[in-house]
Amino acid sequence: MKKFDTEVHLSREMGLMDATLIGVGAMIGAGIFVLTGIAAGVAGPALIITFTLNGLVALMTAFSYAELGSCFHDAGGGYLWVKEGLPKWNGFISGWMSWFAHAVACSLYALGFGAYFDLVLREFNIIMPAWGFFSPQKILAAITAVVFAYVNFRGASETGKVGNFVTIAKIVILFIFIGFGINVMFGETDVFAAFTPFMPNGWDGVFKAMGLTFIAFQGFEVISQCSEEIKNPKKNIPRAVFLSLIIVIPIYLLIAVVSLGTVQSGNMTPWDYLASHKETALVQVAARFFVGGGIMLLIGGVISTMSALNATVYSSSRVAFAMGRDRNFPSIFGKVHKKNFTPHYSIIFSLIIVVTMALSLPIEDVASAADIMFLLLFMQVNITLIRLRKKRPDLDRGFFVPLFPYVTIVGILFLLFLAGYMFSYSPTAWIVTVVWVAVGLFVYKYYAADREVQHIRKTRTLNDLESKIYRVLVPLANQKSVVGLASIANALAKKNSAEIILLNVNEVKEGVPLVSKEDENDRANSLFQNAESVFSKTGTPFRSVINVAHRISQGIVDTAIENECNFIIVGREKHLSFFERYFSSIIDSVIAKAPCELAILHGHIEPEKIKTILIPYNHNIHTNLAIEIAPILADYFECKVKFVMVFEPNLSKEDRIKHETKLKELIAENGFEAEIKLIHDEDILSSVVNESQTADLILMGGRSGDMFELLLGRSLTQEITEQSGCPVIWVKEYEERESFWKLLMKPIKEPGE
Repeated sequence: MKKFDTEVHLSREMGLMDATLIGVGAMIGAGIFVLTGIAAGVAGPALIITFTLNGLVALMTAFSYAELGSCFHDAGGGYLWVKEGLPKWNGFISGWMSWFAHAVACSLYALGFGAYFDLVLREFNIIMPAWGFFSPQKILAAITAVVFAYVNFRGASETGKVGNFVTIAKIVILFIFIGFGINVMFGETDVFAAFTPFMPNGWDGVFKAMGLTFIAFQGFEVISQCSEEIKNPKKNIPRAVFLSLIIVIPIYLLIAVVSLGTVQSGNMTPWDYLASHKETALVQVAARFFVGGGIMLLIGGVISTMSALNATVYSSSRVAFAMGRDRNFPSIFGKVHKKNFTPHYSIIFSLIIVVTMALSLPIEDVASAADIMFLLLFMQVNITLIRLRKKRPDLDRGFFVPLFPYVTIVGILFLLFLAGYMFSYSPTAWIVTVVWVAVGLFVYKYYAADREVQHIRKTRTLNDLESKIYRVLVPLANQKSVVGLASIANALAKKNSAEIILLNVNEVKEGVPLVSKEDENDRANSLFQNAESVFSKTGTPFRSVINVAHRISQGIVDTAIENECNFIIVGREKHLSFFERYFSSIIDSVIAKAPCELAILHGHIEPEKIKTILIPYNHNIHTNLAIEIAPILADYFECKVKFVMVFEPNLSKEDRIKHETKLKELIAENGFEAEIKLIHDEDILSSVVNESQTADLILMGGRSGDMFELLLGRSLTQEITEQSGCPVIWVKEYEERESFWKLLMKPIKEPGE
């Protein structure tokens, strides 16, 4: 009966160099090749101050990432840390923002690639046509995003090889650019003229440029997203974080100096000239260094944006993967490809965001939206560090932030200031941010919060199973069903050395204080005494609980959660009126939320009369649970088990053999013998009902809790239950509950499908 919810972990393939180059690759691309020209137009020569201050702000947050990354080694990075240190909704929103921020950063890099590659094509006299609103730059951006999503889909080893190659190549190109640029600068008669006035737009320009280009410094954060795949993460993550910044910041400063100091723009200032060429400004600068300098920078820009795009597609998908694994996103996000072992669905959904943003917004607004998201995310991570120092002093930290908490607090204030300042530069980016966060809060409240609670409860239940802690909850309300429910519970308890909890819910009206009534207690004690007569024969331990609640269903669920029960057994009449079906379905719907297995006994059984248990076979997880329970009940009731398999006449012989072989394997795995009867008939219902005439109990997989199916539908399971001549037990494996709208949209299927 024990079924484990297996988590998928990623193998550790990356060394210190790989991790460092992933961070460098994520940084160099936007700040240098894509945003240098735009930022120069905003800050002027004070772009040098902009990069210096951004480097210091990034360093303050890098300290937090180094410490937290050294003690948390799962894919997800900042999202997982915030989730651990701050209230649950902060964790979700941080992951939600991190996913979007990395995806939007991918859009920026894709747009940069599109601009550079379009110039490359023009060098060969190839002019790409515009497609309505979509310029050649945007079309190329969408294409390259798809290509690198596929590269990431292929797997971590391919990602590392491509990323390392292009990162090293672009560093070499940038050093060539810097070397020739310095040589040109020393040949000028008045070098300082290009830097005068130094702050043409004052500190306003500096702060706006800081906010605009901060995305160029967030690449160290990508390293933590890959921590589940880094060797010796306790030491290598802090080292990689600082090494990536040490490599990148001097390069940024030298590029800024060379770009401004070598421009010959006639009547225009150097910074206005750079701004007029936007993301391709460095190509124009390099063109005068030497023959082919422009082409070299074009190649550098292409591979640079490719590298950054590759790293952030990788990171974005890992955040979504972590959130899917934690059930904050649908579980499909937490799945990995069977062959490539990569989170393919997370990559696909990240790609959709990348392409949408790249095609819909100007490059300045795309950059600003990503910047604001990263600034707010980094602020949460810094707050988390302060919180976890107090909350989790037990963590095995490989690095400690110096001058704590002063450095961290200053970092928080700078990040908040820059995020707010960005509104004056790009109101559109702030609108995108507010809308995305608002949608995230809505998703958390109405979807993720409930799923996360369910997942935590289920995980706790499975941990209890591993610790051989097993509890069976038996709600009692009807004297007729007591013996049957107690007998089933006794069988399970005997097999699993379990504790049985007998429950009676004392329901009081809404608005009435929750006070236990003496007459109701007497009625409950009568039920408990009848159940005790069953347990006394085997000496099974049990305890009784009376729960006072405004709703019976809530009382059952609360008791199951509080006592961390593994199995719930409830009773219901076989033939229900319309209103009985209505109330019964509501109860089952709530019970289905409990993170444990469930059995529903329809009718009443007399244990001494059970000689044959009939199981209609249909391959699904619920029927598999029935097969696991069958030998337990057969041993307890000292009876035989019979399977009936009904094949439609048009089913191929190959498929029949396949189904029969699978059933025999399951029976063998569970270590018991059973009779198998094969029937060829289109009328499955009549075939099963006819076989039930010679059985004393039907055990079948079922999916209780679908209110609309039970109330209005006539499922095969329901028809078999009502038409069979013996009691029926539905068993239901735990499944994470689907959202209400999804249940409404999907057609009614057979229980367990």
